Amino acid sequence: MFASINGINMYYETKGEGQPLLLLHAGVADSRMWDSQFEEFSKTRFVIRCDLRGFGQSGHSAGLFAHYEDIAALLEYLKVEQVSVIGASFGGYVALDFVLAYPQRVTALVLAAPALGGYEFESAEMLEFFTAEAAALERGDGVTATELNLHMWVDGFQRRPEEVNPGIRERVREMQLNIFSQPEVAEVTEKELMPPAIDRLDKIVIPTLVIAGDKDVAEFQAISRLIAEKVQHGRRVVMSGTAHLPSMEKPAEFNRLVRDFLS
Repeated sequence: MFASINGINMYYETKGEGQPLLLLHAGVADSRMWDSQFEEFSKTRFVIRCDLRGFGQSGHSAGLFAHYEDIAALLEYLKVEQVSVIGASFGGYVALDFVLAYPQRVTALVLAAPALGGYEFESAEMLEFFTAEAAALERGDGVTATELNLHMWVDGFQRRPEEVNPGIRERVREMQLNIFSQPEVAEVTEKELMPPAIDRLDKIVIPTLVIAGDKDVAEFQAISRLIAEKVQHGRRVVMSGTAHLPSMEKPAEFNRLVRDFLS
């Protein structure tokens, strides 16, 4: 279904009954990345998944916006006062901003390979990736840009494409190509949380589980350690044999970790 909020139509799905659980997708994906978690957790909880603004089936609009304000508006639309949140990669970035902007709304936090507001990437592998992706998009080559993202986030630098589940690669390829095909909207400005999350991690007092993949790029593993150390009730778990999207690579193990943590 679609919620008309903050000048856009946001796509969302809900299923199940019980304590609310919100799923926020990665920047290379949309709400479909949570298929396994949506079905599993809806057996015991009221699960919400959505496409963030400009992703999947959610629209975009001109003007100033903030993803964390969109999430607050969606929960108001659904009449959900408090929620546990699972955020992957960019979805983790949004989840951290949301809990800092609306601390009374979140009861528990799960972050899978999270990005972090205010963090500046410095490693050669990350800077080379950003440069190559920008060059591909500048020349309108979304196919090459997508393949760069698949190697970076699905494969990880330690694995060749043929070492990764081809079904996962194709699912992410479809979602990433959809993102790159979204129509451009002029005069769009994202409002960043200030001070940024990196400077306020110690203000997060709810139970927080950080999940990292051992095949993920080094800087994202460093971010996961930083968050787990700085939040007041943080715990970090490393999933072996996974890169940046552990919930897709090993859904049964991921679901067990989350279920045990939330209970």
